[in-house]
Amino acid sequence: MTEFTPVTGLIGGLFIGIASVLMLWGSGRITGISGIFGGVLTPSKGDFGWRAAFIAGLLVGALVWRLASGDPLPVDLQVSWPVMIVAGLLVGFGSRLGSGCTSGHGVCGLARLSPRSMVAVVTFMLSAAITTFVVRHVIGG
Repeated sequence: MTEFTPVTGLIGGLFIGIASVLMLWGSGRITGISGIFGGVLTPSKGDFGWRAAFIAGLLVGALVWRLASGDPLPVDLQVSWPVMIVAGLLVGFGSRLGSGCTSGHGVCGLARLSPRSMVAVVTFMLSAAITTFVVRHVIGG
């Protein structure tokens, strides 16, 4: 991330917040992506449809952006696919270990003033800062 884009960040954050509020008001559920995705992998009776639709909407949103803008998705992988796969598995493990992901704890949990989410977000942020420091300054990546 090299460019500071406060307007697009604000707009994106507003959309995420609105979607989270609508999910909570409409279904009484928290918009935590790891929990939603986990429910697709291990569905409960009558619970699979909305979860699959939610995940599909995330993927279709990227496709709609691509078709509407004509531009490629603004993604620039700076590591190999094996590294991305290991990183994804570690994120999944961390989400399970932390009983949720950044969207569930950071967006929804903090908005509800959840003490557990406050601890989780501080842990996420400290881990990210330490990892960035180690990768950039100790390992030299």
